[in-house]
Amino acid sequence: MAGEPGSARNDDLRLAESLRAGDVIALTEVYDAYAPFLFDYCHGLLRDRVEAAGALRNCVISAREHVGRLGEPDRLRGWLYAIARKECMRRRESPNRHLGQEAPEAEDDLSAEQLARREERRLLAHSALAALNGRQREAIDLSVRHELDEVDLSGVFGIPLEETLELVERSRTGLDAAIRAALIAQNHWKDCPSVSALTESWPLAPQTAASLVRHVASCPVCAELETPPLPADRLLSVLPIAAIPADLRLDVLTAATAEDRAGNRRAIAAWTEPFDEYGWPLPYDATPARAKDRGTGGRRRGPIIGAAAAAAAAVVVLVGAMTAFGGEGEPDAAGTPSSASTGAGAGGSGDPSVPAEPMPSDPSPTVSTTSPSPSKSPSESPSASKSSSEAPTTKPPSQPTTQAPPPPPRAGHLAVSGCDMHVNDSCTVTVRAVGGPVNWRVTGTSGELSAHGSGHLAAGQSAGVSVSRTNGLCWGSRNGSVSFAPGGSASVGYC
Repeated sequence: MAGEPGSARNDDLRLAESLRAGDVIALTEVYDAYAPFLFDYCHGLLRDRVEAAGALRNCVISAREHVGRLGEPDRLRGWLYAIARKECMRRRESPNRHLGQEAPEAEDDLSAEQLARREERRLLAHSALAALNGRQREAIDLSVRHELDEVDLSGVFGIPLEETLELVERSRTGLDAAIRAALIAQNHWKDCPSVSALTESWPLAPQTAASLVRHVASCPVCAELETPPLPADRLLSVLPIAAIPADLRLDVLTAATAEDRAGNRRAIAAWTEPFDEYGWPLPYDATPARAKDRGTGGRRRGPIIGAAAAAAAAVVVLVGAMTAFGGEGEPDAAGTPSSASTGAGAGGSGDPSVPAEPMPSDPSPTVSTTSPSPSKSPSESPSASKSSSEAPTTKPPSQPTTQAPPPPPRAGHLAVSGCDMHVNDSCTVTVRAVGGPVNWRVTGTSGELSAHGSGHLAAGQSAGVSVSRTNGLCWGSRNGSVSFAPGGSASVGYC
């Protein structure tokens, strides 16, 4: 990641105590120290810069309102991530959720040659990460790039410490195996026919990546192949980082301190409830009563010092924040199964500033509408008439007591429109859902181009995908393309 957390990272205790005292300067320090990292994490969960900015703002507001609950003020930073995650999970359940504007990538001052090498490493990193599930990628991301220990992770995920330790170990082992498999696919695909058959496209899709890892683990040919030592932190540090909007600071600090927004802050803070006995928010649950009934026993049991000592073996991997991740059993931010594809650029037009949150009429966590119980099958429904062999009756035939469920909405198809960079470094391809909703994703590029992204479009809705060129100097005119699923290819002109 570009940069390390600021000096306030080791000053959680002072900042927490100052927040409890109502110190506005401390709130500014918290934002300056942690907001870029929290925004990057929220963007990884939500895959939209407007939603990520709103989640960060609500996280800061809730932290100021609830900081008195935190039983271990020296763990302020991990506690902020727990609040941010719960807010992101709540937003992912919203039917009115904003989609289609991924944040631009934080810029690095790299030469053309360095950018080309980084793009090659990114494709390798995406292929390795694709073999992990969303919860594993998120655990690696939080434990290494965001520097949270296993006690913090236990609070963020809302799971027992023993389970957290097992999760981190499984994630580390799985990533090591996935990196070796990806290196074999990249450098030795000609040496094994099975590897060659599995890796016809690059980067690897999640199902293909998982199959490749299983094959490499059992293949005697692949077992003899040598791969160069490639530390996971070096490989995964090339992944893009979501750039926090420059004007977000004033918006967040104003929303968290303005006198005329006190009622709105109370409503936002209510979304973070309930909390456990340590003052950490319980994981988001669409049914508040069920969340409260779960209880808090055993989530972070054991002395904190002993737990930290047990977690001393640090995970040496680094994950880019713009990698999509979701918990086990949770879809990725786009509502599709977890994948390792990333988005490095805002698509379409629109104001990147954060819209004001409306004042909720009921300051309680959002409750998702419960789906109706499935209706009975036709064989279970009462008969609409008697058989012809039975005597006729004057009583009218009984009516079915259930109705067949309405048919699912008709799926649409994806329409794509190309773009031309001319002398610029990037342009925007437009994708649009025609005839029904579409879950889409970028599947690859041709030419010296880079593009990533995925999402859900309602019928008639469109989104933009930023396409950048990976070549150095511009000479002449060239053409490439960006491929999409479910079908479609957009032509891209560049120099």
